[in-house]
Amino acid sequence: MLHAPIALVNARLVDPVSGQEGRGGVLVSGGLIQDLGAGVTRDAVASDIRIVDCGGDVVSPGLIDMRVFVGEPGAEHRETIASASRAAAAGGVTTICVTPDTSPAIDDPAIVDFLMRRARDNAQVRVLPVAALTKGLKGREISEIGLLGEAGAVAFSNGRHSVRNAQVMRRAMTYARDFDALIMHVAQDEDLAGSGVMNAGELASRLGLTGIPREAEAIVLDRDMRLVAMTGGRYHAELISTSLSLDIMARAKQQGMRVSCGVSINNLTLNENDIGDYRTFLKLMPPLRHEDERLALVEGLASGVIDVIVSDHDGQDVEAKRVPFAEAEAGAVGLETLLAAGLRLVHADQVSLPILLRAMTSRPAEILGLPQGRLAIGAPADLIRFDPDEPFVVDPATLHTVCKNTPFDEARLQGRVKMTLVAGAPVHE
Repeated sequence: MLHAPIALVNARLVDPVSGQEGRGGVLVSGGLIQDLGAGVTRDAVASDIRIVDCGGDVVSPGLIDMRVFVGEPGAEHRETIASASRAAAAGGVTTICVTPDTSPAIDDPAIVDFLMRRARDNAQVRVLPVAALTKGLKGREISEIGLLGEAGAVAFSNGRHSVRNAQVMRRAMTYARDFDALIMHVAQDEDLAGSGVMNAGELASRLGLTGIPREAEAIVLDRDMRLVAMTGGRYHAELISTSLSLDIMARAKQQGMRVSCGVSINNLTLNENDIGDYRTFLKLMPPLRHEDERLALVEGLASGVIDVIVSDHDGQDVEAKRVPFAEAEAGAVGLETLLAAGLRLVHADQVSLPILLRAMTSRPAEILGLPQGRLAIGAPADLIRFDPDEPFVVDPATLHTVCKNTPFDEARLQGRVKMTLVAGAPVHE
């Protein structure tokens, strides 16, 4: 259903594709951007169009989050499509890619169809299924990539587990290449990671916790790049967290491989010291690393080696977090704090606002082949209005998610989303 036309005027327009900023407005009608720029003013638009005076706030494309756990089917006690979409809208996220590690896993076209119907009926934002790369996410037998793609899957992932067998991964890449399908993979050597629960190093030793070395990520990522070179497929490293991984990705890109990589907002803005006195909300996978590694990731974002920033939204219930650190489940919610946490880097002059937004909007759209993520006439009117300077304190009780395990619990952030449009319809104000 098409929504009534809206004109967002007196705004700071930020286009992540061109990197340009300027004052002006955006005219939205029929679910698309009909006009934008300095000529879209209160006086220039028709009298029957709803006018929203942005008062100098930023207007940009809506965020596209490529890694979101939604509990349907099988874990609705942790998150539902409805609750995740409300949280997304409040955080300025207009498209979410849902991970396949549900119960059952998203390894059958019927489950893809179920998810898309549930999203159509219950979601305020766009919901895109990422299907399982291997059946049951067990890493042994390749899923029906062609049929799952026809059903609506936008990419293929093995969830939070790496595919251990290199031959299986090679076959999956070859099969996916024939459909020009995107493989998204979390690189971690699970034998080397073992029972580790945080970053290996001096702090882990002092806390008496088992560490996960940086090499556990790099070994699998390096293997995958060699398999990409063999097969010529499309590959996206979902979560990198170390300078070793940055070097591997930079080399692969220089060699012309069709590869990209993402980073969790947690690894980009927090470090291992934030764990403090065994705070289980900071138990994440990949683990928070040393501050030197975090700064290397920020540099990787600024230089373009890192393509995408994700929330890595993964709600865990109270029973999974109110236990000793080593026994707690890894994961945190992040949809509502993704933009504000990222703006920490802008306020610290570490990256520019267009670069930050590019990694959350236009670059994910390019990788997934979506028409969203652009501030251009004719583009889908998935837009957000936000004040990048408005301060607030994160109160878990006010989050729209089912679970409240945010790593930014009681943190002071800046950047309030005031309006979210999906296909021209306001879904959050």
